[in-house]
Amino acid sequence: MTTSQTRLDIGRLAFRVLASPGPSGSERPPFVLVHGIGMSHRYLSKLHDLLAAEGPVYSIDLPGFGGLPKPGHDVDVFQMATALGEVIASLDVVPVVLVGQSMGCQWVVEAGAQRPDLVSHVVAIGPVVDESHRTAVAQTVALAIDSLGEPPNVNALVLTDYIRCGVPWYLAQLRHMLAYPIEDRVTALTMPLLLVRGGRDPIAGQEWCRRLRDRASSARLVVIPGHFHNAQQSAPRAMASAIEAHTLEVSARS
Repeated sequence: MTTSQTRLDIGRLAFRVLASPGPSGSERPPFVLVHGIGMSHRYLSKLHDLLAAEGPVYSIDLPGFGGLPKPGHDVDVFQMATALGEVIASLDVVPVVLVGQSMGCQWVVEAGAQRPDLVSHVVAIGPVVDESHRTAVAQTVALAIDSLGEPPNVNALVLTDYIRCGVPWYLAQLRHMLAYPIEDRVTALTMPLLLVRGGRDPIAGQEWCRRLRDRASSARLVVIPGHFHNAQQSAPRAMASAIEAHTLEVSARS
């Protein structure tokens, strides 16, 4: 599979775009994958490769993550989503299916709300942050519990990406993650929303995901049994199938 890598600067924010064109002649809409806090495209790699077998896929590393330069100023969810929208527009393949994982769900929901002209579907894998435990301590405990259930290779990816991110930038983004009202912003989406969680995910609980589903105007919740927060890496085939089936079904119905 051919994958190109490009750095794209939006103002003072540096992004990295990994692009796989997919098979020639594919009519499937392009997918754009966005990682969560502390992470990079690496823990989306299995999902990226499976989706790229059917059509074009773009994985985006956000500023300060994956070894990219840290911005010299604060960047909240709204600002990051605005810049992400500019990155998507520059791909010249819109509209796209916009997929986020963990805090990436906040960035893609906000980008979809801000720029509905760019996005046909939004997919939120393991969305955060459950308002019933919206504190740094509660999230740390949930993350520790999750690490006990994740495969060793997934934990190794998480740890090394966290190290590359560094504590200061992680904490700066954690503050914004805890403050962002995703349960309010999903109501602004005009495109279909797919929520996916691992059945044993302690971070994105079942009731929380149901609440997000019920608040959106058009949404569905899919559960992958037996998996934890990083189901896109531990169960990539099930995740890819769920995303593609939802996208094709909604497109056909439309």
